[in-house]
Amino acid sequence: MNVYKITDQERSRFGRVAVLFGGSSAERSISLKSGAEVLRGLQAANVEAFGLDLCGDGADPLQQLQQADFDRAFLILHGRGGEDGTIQGVLEIMGKPYTGSGVMASALGMDKVKCKQIWAAAGFPTPVYAVPNEAADLDQLAATLGFPMIVKPAHEGSSIGMSKVDDAAELAQAITEAQQFDRAVLVESWINGPEFTIAVLDGVALPVIRLETPHEFYDFDAKYQANDTQYHFDHGLTSEQDAELKRLAEQAFEMIGCRGWGRVDVMLDEQRGFQLLEVNTLPGMTDHSLVPMAAKQAGKSFEELVVTILRGSL
Repeated sequence: MNVYKITDQERSRFGRVAVLFGGSSAERSISLKSGAEVLRGLQAANVEAFGLDLCGDGADPLQQLQQADFDRAFLILHGRGGEDGTIQGVLEIMGKPYTGSGVMASALGMDKVKCKQIWAAAGFPTPVYAVPNEAADLDQLAATLGFPMIVKPAHEGSSIGMSKVDDAAELAQAITEAQQFDRAVLVESWINGPEFTIAVLDGVALPVIRLETPHEFYDFDAKYQANDTQYHFDHGLTSEQDAELKRLAEQAFEMIGCRGWGRVDVMLDEQRGFQLLEVNTLPGMTDHSLVPMAAKQAGKSFEELVVTILRGSL
């Protein structure tokens, strides 16, 4: 099988590419794996690329960027500091082009509450939710949303700090646990239906994947470690539902202002139809990751995928 390669002319246009990965967020370990895969793919495709582990060995990330010799950046940092607009703002100030969404869209995508508020205001479907504070009446919250619920840190990815709760005692405990990762916590009504993920590349949805896991939900272990998670392109939707879901993902992606590439997660509720969960502006690129799977189903090799993403920085 021939590996996808760019021409020497395009290699010259890209210049020297820094793959920024690692970081200091709770998702550092996943970013290290994603970065290694992206770097391998770019180099295999004839791109002059090198890896830069931001915050590796306690280094100062600003100093690392200032000292590095690069023309553009391929961002594959997950979580806060890398996916929330922070590093994007630094690169804007430096005048360095980068892949993926800009400062505002990255910040909105990382903030599950703000993202849902924008979708809801635009009339897009998303589960009923609440944002409890210290004075929140949990009994009232339970009466409004009903059990079961899902509790999430508002600014974390990879399902870190998430819990399903079935009663008031579990709710209080889950909020406390989520607050260990983030002072802002999102509580959503539970949707008892199939979960789908839709990768978006240059504004166009790739093939829909239905996720199936024996876990209560698609948690960190199911995403990155378990071998019993199943990914179905034969997703059970009608052709009309498939088209509707792709259209919803594309519109939701655009509504947040995202560009380049990303992933939209959706669940199907029996009564209310498709329900938007969140948008991921820098999804994983590991051997368990969903965007490479969808790209492969669409006929794109990993090397072609990372080069396509990189072209978005030109």
